[in-house]
Amino acid sequence: MELTKYTHACVRLEEDGGVLVVDPGVWAEPEALVGAHAVLLTHEHGDHADLDRLRALDVPIFAPEGADLDGLPVTSVRLGEEFTAAGFRVRAVGGEHAKTYGGLPACANLGYVVDDRVYHPGDSFALPEQSVETLLLPLGGPWWHLDAAIDFARTVKAERTIPIHDGMYAERALPTFDGWLHEFTDVGYVRVRPGDTV
Repeated sequence: MELTKYTHACVRLEEDGGVLVVDPGVWAEPEALVGAHAVLLTHEHGDHADLDRLRALDVPIFAPEGADLDGLPVTSVRLGEEFTAAGFRVRAVGGEHAKTYGGLPACANLGYVVDDRVYHPGDSFALPEQSVETLLLPLGGPWWHLDAAIDFARTVKAERTIPIHDGMYAERALPTFDGWLHEFTDVGYVRVRPGDTV
């Protein structure tokens, strides 16, 4: 499987001719969606779902049941559901967006375990309930805490941990967070630059 990271929370997975894109938000590069066969949205926020670009696609789009996506036609996904998208096996876990202040934003958030290998949690630290090869680790946002991110990575214990959800930081800030993750985890932490493939 090839994984290409794009700005912020977007990743593109490719294997055996199938192309699955997760969370192509407004900061993600347009090329993330070129040739996509299906899209997964963890939740409704614009940094994860660029509705204008998604409306122009003619591919299946999967999103949490009840997500407010301004009429975008999607296949609704329930917590615990297993389905196939672009030839990949997907299982939905989690259920809720992490809270910020005063219990907000209180929207559905599903993490996706793809082919029992890659886990994208969206805006949450919900555990995948199984071992995974690659954890996509949120590394910022108004709901985010460094201690929770470190504990999450250490609990998941993936062979490789790639930071995502880092588009809110200046480039010069990223090495600080990388340093903390390197020092306090042993989870194969590696930064992948936008547009790079592993």
